[in-house]
Amino acid sequence: MKIARVETFLIPPRWLFCRIETDDGVVGWGEPVVEGRAEVVRSAVEVLSEYLVGQDPLRIQDHWQVLSKGGFYRGGPVLSSAVAGIDQALWDIAGQSLGVPVHTLLGGPVRDTVRVYAWVGGDEPDRLKEEVTAQVEAGFTAVKMNAAGRTPPIGSPAETAAVVERVAAAREVLGPHRDVAVDFHGRFSAANARRVLHEIAPLHPLFVEEPVLPEQGHLLPGLVAASPVPLATGERLYGRADFLPALTAGIAVAQPDLSHAGGISEVTRIASLAETFGAHLAPHCPLGPIALAASLQVAFATPNFLIQEQSRGIHYNKDADLLSYLVDTEPFRFVDGQAHRTELPGLGIAVDEDAVRNADRSGHAWRNPVWRHADGSFAEW
Repeated sequence: MKIARVETFLIPPRWLFCRIETDDGVVGWGEPVVEGRAEVVRSAVEVLSEYLVGQDPLRIQDHWQVLSKGGFYRGGPVLSSAVAGIDQALWDIAGQSLGVPVHTLLGGPVRDTVRVYAWVGGDEPDRLKEEVTAQVEAGFTAVKMNAAGRTPPIGSPAETAAVVERVAAAREVLGPHRDVAVDFHGRFSAANARRVLHEIAPLHPLFVEEPVLPEQGHLLPGLVAASPVPLATGERLYGRADFLPALTAGIAVAQPDLSHAGGISEVTRIASLAETFGAHLAPHCPLGPIALAASLQVAFATPNFLIQEQSRGIHYNKDADLLSYLVDTEPFRFVDGQAHRTELPGLGIAVDEDAVRNADRSGHAWRNPVWRHADGSFAEW
């Protein structure tokens, strides 16, 4: 069995899919994308496919090494995301060719269900209670919200109080038996984060995500030491080497993205590394169905897994949603906030290829907003 063809598809609302076909007709799907830079990752996949065509698709680990390290210049979000999507597709091919789910190839399942959470906003708090209520009524036992929108380096008492009020509003709806995670989104300075962490601690967040920017990882040890709230980070870290300082600093939750951090192969290694530090895995995934399917396969086989992000109903997905490109939506039917394990082969989903090819004809050019403070200076989005 040899790789015969590698194709990419620019899919609304902001996704990039990768299709790898073998010479005997087995097809694997992956999702290699950097949100807002999908076209750039598409070009990277095309370059990497020069090596892949004609290769044995089952030599996944060897291909990962060559694709990640075969060029003199390594790393970064574009290359690691291109490799991630290819890696997902190769695992999909391996599972399908052997007739087993990927979690079996990863050593077998350690759980029957995976807890998932829903996103409920927070930038603009007007409808927060309504959105949390809707997710509770849908059966979710955990939600995640942004702490704030544009955030100054040092918040005023009113701005700090507004963050607390938003989290309190969510907690009021959730009660004491459900969870809220709070995303600082890299918008807070370390000083501001330290202050706000103490203020929201009585509301018992599951974790606070990206308390500082990824390039300020050297500040994490002080924040971890000062924080009464578990800290999480990792959506903008791209491999084990990036995660090691954060884990050494004492983060409680590692959040690699299956479409950014080298795919299934590397995220399983990140999970094992996190386990040695007593940290848990909560993969970042505000993306499409293939990324989520890959994340769930890892979650089913990872002992130190905590909770899974998913994008059903998220605000990015106005043109299409998580279920729009699937033949069968059953694998993503969440019951009581849980995804249930199946024995479907590969990634466990059937992609609607006709829908994908039709969507690629229009494509997309999604870009994240650029924010500015009231004085006109750049603000972190």
